[in-house]
Amino acid sequence: MPIDCVVFDLGNVLIEWDRRFLYEKVIAEPAALERFLDEVLTLEVNAELDRGVPLAEVTAALVRDHPDARELIEVFRERWSDTLGAVITGTVEILDELAGGPTRLYALSNWGRDTFRIAEPRLPFLDRFDGVLISGDVGLVKPDPAIFELACTRFAIDPARSVFVDDGDANVRAAAALGFGTVHFSSPAQCRTELIGFGLDLAVAPS
Repeated sequence: MPIDCVVFDLGNVLIEWDRRFLYEKVIAEPAALERFLDEVLTLEVNAELDRGVPLAEVTAALVRDHPDARELIEVFRERWSDTLGAVITGTVEILDELAGGPTRLYALSNWGRDTFRIAEPRLPFLDRFDGVLISGDVGLVKPDPAIFELACTRFAIDPARSVFVDDGDANVRAAAALGFGTVHFSSPAQCRTELIGFGLDLAVAPS
């Protein structure tokens, strides 16, 4: 059955994102940086944003739990945009090649409702998509099958005719269980090669 749809994750597939991009500018001592990210601003905390909890609420709760780290926590609210890195141009090139052709393109991303609004000016490729579904807007997060099912319903996606591209192993496995073809993203070149393997009309990456 030919593929007629590709669903892309955003963070670390089309744009770099890491808490370290911000806090390496703020915390000079490596051990202190690791301690802060492991004990205070953890990935579990960031997952609250992905579920739709406002950034101000997340940081206020952190300050209550870690009052000695107030200044560092407030940096996250004030300078969240510094957690964004560069646009991943090789993946955007794939998007550009597919856009305007017969393949429908969608984005399905774990991202906070308000932080996504902050990020949008840094995401010039969003207009290539036929639709975008952000976890914080719907209160569901990958790898919960419910968010994939919502995307399928909202955008009339048939998993058997679609490929899902994500850098997260659990997300890829969840999509595969629902019948999607999958690409576990590690680089634009690897992504391009695997999408070609699914029969998509893309130029072969130079060796």
